[in-house]
Amino acid sequence: MAMSDNLPQVLLVEDEFLVRDLLQGALEDAGFECISANSGDAAIDLLQRPTGELVGVVTDINLGSETTGWDVGRAARHTDLHIAVVYMSGGSAHEWAAEGVPGSAILAKPFSPAQLVVALAAQLNNVGPSFGEA
Repeated sequence: MAMSDNLPQVLLVEDEFLVRDLLQGALEDAGFECISANSGDAAIDLLQRPTGELVGVVTDINLGSETTGWDVGRAARHTDLHIAVVYMSGGSAHEWAAEGVPGSAILAKPFSPAQLVVALAAQLNNVGPSFGEA
């Protein structure tokens, strides 16, 4: 999908290529411009560079490195309190609830791409202007 300044921008952070590719396609089909990163460090680097109007971050919790999805979520909210944050985890969402940033969502794997889009839209409605409103 071509980059457009008119689409809400989401940062997708997932270390598994096939999962990242699938979710990026779903987010783009839902009307988001998707920027992706394969590690927490790469995601934090992207957060520190202006790339447009970032409205949300979708991040796996376990990224296979020292920098976790929790770190990415905190860095995103440090950048802008109104960024929607959705965490993805192979573990129990209840185990992880205390680690995330306030007002975030946790999706337990496996989930469908449609469930991710619904969770992100709900978070956008909770923390900032409604997605899809003109």
